[in-house]
Amino acid sequence: MKKIVSLLAWLLAAPALAFHCPADMKKIDDLLAQKPALSQADLAKVQALRAEGEKLHNAGEHQASVDKLAEALKLLGQ
Repeated sequence: MKKIVSLLAWLLAAPALAFHCPADMKKIDDLLAQKPALSQADLAKVQALRAEGEKLHNAGEHQASVDKLAEALKLLGQ
C-alpha cells in the first residue's frame, strides 16, 4: 500500500514540476531584463544555468531543471 501511495504521489508531483520550470525561466528572464548588478562571471553563470534548466525541462528531467533554475535564482538574489 505504501508503494502505491508513493507512486501516486510521484506521478502527481511530476506535472507540477513541469509547470514550475517555465515559471522559473520567466522569472529569471524578467530579472535579467532589469540588468542586475552582477559580475560578468556571475551573469554568465546565471545565463548558463538558465539555458541548462530549459534543456533539462525540454528533456523531461523536471527535478534537475528546477534545481538548476533555483541555482540561477539564488545568484540573482531570489
